[in-house]
Amino acid sequence: MICLYDIVLWFYRLAIYCIAPFNYKARLWIKGRKKILQRIRQAIPPSTSLIWIHCSSLGEFEQGRPLIEEIKRKYPQFKILLTFFSPSGYEIRKNYPIADWVFYLPPDTSYNANKFIEICRPQKIFFVKYDFWYHYIYVANKNKIPIYLISGIFRNDQIFFKFYGSWYRKVLGLFKHLFVQDQLSEQLLQLNGIKNVSVAGDTRFDRVYAISRQATGNTIVEQFSGSYKTLIAGSTWEKDEILLSEYINNCKDNDYRFIFAPHEIDQAHILRLQSMLLLPSVRFSRIDGFVPPDVRVLIIDTMGMLASVYRYGTIAYVGGGFGSGIHNTLEPAVFGLPVIFGPVYHKFNEAIALLNLNAGFTVSTFEELANILNRLFTDDRFRINCAERAAQYTFSMTGATEKILSATFS
Repeated sequence: MICLYDIVLWFYRLAIYCIAPFNYKARLWIKGRKKILQRIRQAIPPSTSLIWIHCSSLGEFEQGRPLIEEIKRKYPQFKILLTFFSPSGYEIRKNYPIADWVFYLPPDTSYNANKFIEICRPQKIFFVKYDFWYHYIYVANKNKIPIYLISGIFRNDQIFFKFYGSWYRKVLGLFKHLFVQDQLSEQLLQLNGIKNVSVAGDTRFDRVYAISRQATGNTIVEQFSGSYKTLIAGSTWEKDEILLSEYINNCKDNDYRFIFAPHEIDQAHILRLQSMLLLPSVRFSRIDGFVPPDVRVLIIDTMGMLASVYRYGTIAYVGGGFGSGIHNTLEPAVFGLPVIFGPVYHKFNEAIALLNLNAGFTVSTFEELANILNRLFTDDRFRINCAERAAQYTFSMTGATEKILSATFS
């Protein structure tokens, strides 16, 4: 099975090289791994006491971030090595100041894993949610280095629980401990013979709570939203924007304002979005001091603003639900915003919880979107009750970071 695993990953790397001439992210994936072990060896002094934290991409980084920052605060004697699999994580967070070193993870081969562990000699290893790289996990276990999974979530349809996945399931037993988000994950693992597991919760709740406490103001967004009821549409894709623009174009109430923060902010995407809108719109990057008074739609075309912009909203729409899955619903919920999203949400516990609390709403058609937006805009009592439940839910779920720290650094 190890041979089959290695063959699959070899073909995966080959596919990346094949598409690299046509795909920017594939080129970054390759470029970022050139002489990677040599660069890591040159950067990290021998005998450094370090903690290695690995994140697949940007979303997993946001889950790992509370743990990184608490380790740095409580245990400053340890250096932090942060690795990413995906360019979308590394390229945005390669200068993250809390980590002492940030690198791409070398491809998962026996040679790379042995050399990487030999160079770094981490005291502890934390994998965030996903990325169960066999060779790294096996080599860490062989060298008696404790490796932990945080914010894990498991479902019946994952490879571990298929009839052909028994070999890969054994990898989970090599972790010193699996900290999972919910009891369903814990029960599923235990039913399959994995006993080194406990429920700690999702560290993203700690992260969004910290954001809500530290969020900085933005005078432009504050001036634009003012006393208006404002819909903030975050991490939207084209299918989300088609529905939302139809609603906005038919909106006759001048007391409403709309803010888009698209997932992709390249020129072509922004221009396409603006072409859908009949109401006056402006890009954040083009504003000189203040938003013209006739503008009803503000488009955030700058990275890193969305989480703090939600504080100025009345209602949130989170994109991705007409594609592979919704983006972060906790960021608006922590500010007490009712959250609307598309139909692909079932893998996200927090979205299901918000729906059950009547603090979140899923839509599949324009009619459903229009109905819930009209009610939230016009029925203040209903909207305020939804908002209170959203905020209370996020606050009640904090504490995972402290549980993990207490268990791994005792």
